[in-house]
This record gives sequence, C-alpha cells and structure tokens, in this order.
Amino acid sequence: MAQADLINKILHTDYVDNADINDFEYIRENLRDLIKYIPITKVRYDTNFDDEILSMDWNESELDNDDLKNYKAKAEFYVRQHLDNEVIAKLKSNIPLTSEDVKVLESILWSEVGTKQDYEAEYGQKPLGEFVREIVGLDMTAAKEAFAEYLNDVSLDSRQIYFVNQIVEYIVHNGLMKDLSVLQESPFTDRGSIVEIFTDLSVWMGIRKAIDRVNANAIAA
Repeated sequence: MAQADLINKILHTDYVDNADINDFEYIRENLRDLIKYIPITKVRYDTNFDDEILSMDWNESELDNDDLKNYKAKAEFYVRQHLDNEVIAKLKSNIPLTSEDVKVLESILWSEVGTKQDYEAEYGQKPLGEFVREIVGLDMTAAKEAFAEYLNDVSLDSRQIYFVNQIVEYIVHNGLMKDLSVLQESPFTDRGSIVEIFTDLSVWMGIRKAIDRVNANAIAA
C-alpha cells in the first residue's frame, strides 16, 4: 500500500513512456522489495512411461566421422590444443616470425593436419601466421606493450585513451586488425570519430603504424 500511488502511476499514466534514467532508478528502488510478493504459479505433472526396446544394434566406433574430419575444424582444434608450441606462442606474444617459423607452420598445417590444398580450399592465400593469430588472439600484456607509447602518454585525453584501449581489446580477441573500417563502428565511435578524437592526426598516424606492426609480426619478413 505504501507504493500504491507509484504503482497506479505506472499502470494508468504515460509516466514510464516519458521516464528518464533517474525515474527508472526511482522505480527500481521503490518496487524492488515488492518482487518477493509476486505469486509463483507452478504446475506439476506426474508421468509414468515404460520404455519399450525395439532392437539393439552394435556398431564399431567411427571416430573419423566426427566434426574433426573437416580440415577447418581439425586445424583450429590443433592450434588451440598446442598453445605451448614455440611458434604458436610467438604469435600470441606478438614476437615477429622468421622464415623458419613459417616452415614449422607449413609442416603442421600442410602435412600433419592436412594438405596445402586443404588449407587453400578453406582459407585461400591467407598467410599461415595470420590464420593462427586469428585463432589464438594476442596476449593482453603483449597488446598493451605494442601500444604503450600511447597508453602511457599523459598528453592524451580520456577520449583518446579510451579509443586506444578499444583497439587493444579488439586485437586481444581477434589477433589482428586488418580491416580498419571497424574503427567507424561502435565501440570505437562511442566517444566520437577518429577525426573528432584526434585533432592532431599525427598521433592517429602513429597509432595506425602500431596496428600495422602488430599485423606484420604475424608474417615473416
């Protein structure tokens, strides 16, 4: 009864339709203790079924016919199960690959897991390092080190730091940032566009080069 006026206002006026965040907070605080009084209706059904066995067949296990038969699934499964592999670990840690590292990946993905033809059928000409990096992502510490110059720059304002942090988060989860068009979408634009945030475009160009270096480290020089 203490909240009767508020409940009637919610039910019979346009109060909620025109409410702002402060109004919703007021509603939440005043009605939350009433939730426990909402009756809970449960329906119980008692059933009793007897299963009838129609037949029994025994078959040999066909392990080759599971999801891992597909090259893509096998390759991604292998990478995730071998994060301790030296080359895979280098990719996750943003350490530049060598030509020898690429040969190791070729041996794994083009011989052990499947063939080069299998790989190209799924991924075309995508560099092997990029393929692996996209699966394992980038270590958060390594990502922050790649952009440390900007994250630690006291001259950058809060919007600029926010933007750089969003880049770090994206690369941690995706491993790379090849398509820069994502920077024109949320959450990157939540505080403004690149032009609005970086009035000094030389700062943005430096960040762009840091992105390019992270991408390049997944490909042998």
